[in-house]
Amino acid sequence: MENPLDGLQEENKWKNIVTKIIVVFAVVLTTFFFLYQNQSMRTISNSAFDWYNHLEPNFKWIVLAGFLAQLVDGALGMGYGITSSTILLSTGINPAAISGSIHTAEIFASGASGYSHYKFGNVNKKLFKILVIPGVIGAILGAVLLVYIGEKHTGFIKIMMAVYAFFIGVKICFNATKKYVRKKPFKQYGLLAWLGGFLDSFGGGGWGPIVTTTLITKRQSPRFIIGTVSLTEFFVTLSSALTFFATLGVTHWQPIIGLILGGVIASPIAAKLVGKLPRKLSFIFLGTLVIVWSIRIIVKLF
Repeated sequence: MENPLDGLQEENKWKNIVTKIIVVFAVVLTTFFFLYQNQSMRTISNSAFDWYNHLEPNFKWIVLAGFLAQLVDGALGMGYGITSSTILLSTGINPAAISGSIHTAEIFASGASGYSHYKFGNVNKKLFKILVIPGVIGAILGAVLLVYIGEKHTGFIKIMMAVYAFFIGVKICFNATKKYVRKKPFKQYGLLAWLGGFLDSFGGGGWGPIVTTTLITKRQSPRFIIGTVSLTEFFVTLSSALTFFATLGVTHWQPIIGLILGGVIASPIAAKLVGKLPRKLSFIFLGTLVIVWSIRIIVKLF
């Protein structure tokens, strides 16, 4: 009989590998940039200080958002997007830049997670084919709509995102206390994936709480649901991030760096917390945190 802990350890191993790849890539890219510019050490030093002085005033909060989001996602298996977007909404960053940054930073984690599930046979290929195309289409449409509406109606979009976060927080708490009841066969997979992808891009997160929890309450095998949805999430996240890059360019690089930096710091801590926290209590805590923070944002905006 396959030990579920082996799969968990393998998934954490791949997440650590991806984290190291990110760090190496960042170092190589930075080194190449300075060598290409043919700058002296003094110029490099001045450029570093100049770069630091031009960081957004809320950069430390962005790093904190990445740290908490990775901590939650690593320990619970979901919640990265909704945690980071809820925190970033209070920093004054453009809603489109928030969602674009989150999905760019999340590509690496979702890719490692999806690969691990696929390698250990946790993916239902038939279900994957049903979910992936509607999920990708929904993600692209959500990203495009957020970019073009968010430019003119930033305040309104922030309120919508905060209300959406409140709804997700309530849903997380509800699912944590809800007893599993076998229901009639679920058929609206495509619509669910489209809606999950759209709201994930437009709201900055929610793919897991919407798609994973809905399917788990409708079917019998959480293992294949979680594995398949995790693999699908990579393609949804990648499509969303590429859409934001195509429409926004690289104007939101600081939030991306902050989220990745916070995630790198939190990864080893999250790995140690896996399986050690009461799952039900942890989800209730996460849901309550999102609810309180979203209410705070709504009150602040009004």
